[in-house]
Amino acid sequence: MPTISKRLDNFTESVIRAMTRLSNRYGAINLSQGFPDFDPPEELLAAAAEAGKNGPHQYAVTWGAPNFRAALAEKQSRFMHVPLDPDAHIVVTCGSTEAMMTAMMTVCNPGEKVIIFSPFYENYGADTILSGANPIYVPLHPPEFSFDRDELRRAFEMRPKALVLCNPSNPSGKVFTYEELTFIGSLALEYDTFVITDEVYEHIVYTPYAHTYIASLPDMFERTLCCSSLSKTYSITGWRLGYVIASPELIDGARKVHDFLTVGAAAPLQEAAVVALRFPDSYYEKLQQDYQTRRDLFLSYLEQAGLSYTTPQGAYYVMIDISTFGWKDDTAFCEWLVKEIGVAAVPGSSFFAEPVKHLVRLHFAKKTETIREAGERLCLLKNKL
Repeated sequence: MPTISKRLDNFTESVIRAMTRLSNRYGAINLSQGFPDFDPPEELLAAAAEAGKNGPHQYAVTWGAPNFRAALAEKQSRFMHVPLDPDAHIVVTCGSTEAMMTAMMTVCNPGEKVIIFSPFYENYGADTILSGANPIYVPLHPPEFSFDRDELRRAFEMRPKALVLCNPSNPSGKVFTYEELTFIGSLALEYDTFVITDEVYEHIVYTPYAHTYIASLPDMFERTLCCSSLSKTYSITGWRLGYVIASPELIDGARKVHDFLTVGAAAPLQEAAVVALRFPDSYYEKLQQDYQTRRDLFLSYLEQAGLSYTTPQGAYYVMIDISTFGWKDDTAFCEWLVKEIGVAAVPGSSFFAEPVKHLVRLHFAKKTETIREAGERLCLLKNKL
């Protein structure tokens, strides 16, 4: 029998999804895979029921239903401070996962290099490898998860085709500052590099931090592919509605890739989601406030449990230092945590290119009662120190 592709030797299956399966097996509280246990907004659910009954039920336009793209362009123009044309600047994808893969395949040729900040969401390395490109990892240094400007410049001196920027960052919760983004943008311009962004947590940023779209910086829109989705903002991770926003030239290429990857996102769900895209600014203000409340509640339990952590500036993840427990293997620790404490986490090693074994990731996109129950269980760790 012939062998399967050798590129698959360079990454594993998703550790995050594996921890969800382990959590389900033992009945643990799943703080590993980042999805909420509360419902989407009522208006969105009503629109979904209507679309489920009345359609559309056939293919939408491959790169996105016109009314969905129009509503998305209006909403993102407002927040990005960039005028967007729904017919020229947008391709709708099956979640941000496909958006990232589409963006990568649009700009990268086999053998070219891609800069990825480490720690990173596990898909980025796999996307790069599946595109035939080679990752260059630049560390974000714990506990602040800041980058060294000289290290980043040295990576750019290797002439990468693209840089992947997750902002706010999964898993670290870092929000890149305007000054940091300006520096990254200056290097992208100097070395003629694309920037592929993952901005799914764009509306989940905590006081006093603020999210800046790097595409809005001078001369950056033409070389930026903005990837995002509706999953986190509207609590619909299972709907798989994502998108790429970019210049017309880049979007023309992205549409070709997308067409042959998935053909198109679900037509009835695009129809329903138009309602959400037209929510007023007050929706996003309340979203931020609700997540800040969840974050502060969860961190209060980590304090009670005596756990060392980095306070997230955005997104809904917390990186916890487990050094004091004496475990040498973070995966073994997470398996023990599920079985003995009843809480599922993700081993930090799955996010780092470096040999990091002392961090784990938890998330707090849960109901208040779920956070309290998980917090009480984590407080049992005080007896294990």
